[in-house]
Amino acid sequence: MREVLKMKQRTEPYAPRERKTKTAGEALSALMRYAARAERSSGDALRLMHRWGVPEPERAAVLERLVSAGFIDDARFAAAYVREKAALAGWGVHKVRAGLRAKGISAEAAERAIAREYAAEEMKGRLEELLARKLRSLSGGTKYEVKGKLVRFGLSRGYDYDAVLEAASRLVAGLPSDGDDDE
Repeated sequence: MREVLKMKQRTEPYAPRERKTKTAGEALSALMRYAARAERSSGDALRLMHRWGVPEPERAAVLERLVSAGFIDDARFAAAYVREKAALAGWGVHKVRAGLRAKGISAEAAERAIAREYAAEEMKGRLEELLARKLRSLSGGTKYEVKGKLVRFGLSRGYDYDAVLEAASRLVAGLPSDGDDDE
């Protein structure tokens, strides 16, 4: 037992890990490789350069070179982000807008990308499909409880409250009666 305790005790503490800073040239080549693999936003590039310790004035110059060379384009990134999150992840407008804001995309570029991807009727169809899939995974409970779970799920995916409430009400109305009339 004493041997185990002795093994656990450290004679010297871990040395703090030094971050390797990058020069502007190193950051530019690293970001070119990074942006060539997938769409990246200017916010992503700025965050990485900050983490790498690139001086503030040089960050703007590196970002300008990336934009002028076509490696980074916020409008293109926003369009790809919206398309992916709408089609694959099933996100609603509010959650996509928040995600774009977190990525450092301007409000104008975000709204243009969202407007192209999200049509009102198409959104209703996606929402209904999403809630119907969730309904199949829910177990028991009253209609009231099921409706509450569906509404919370739809809101967590970033859909508008009124649209979620309407879709959840339609789905719950098709369920067999549970004896409770307090929907």
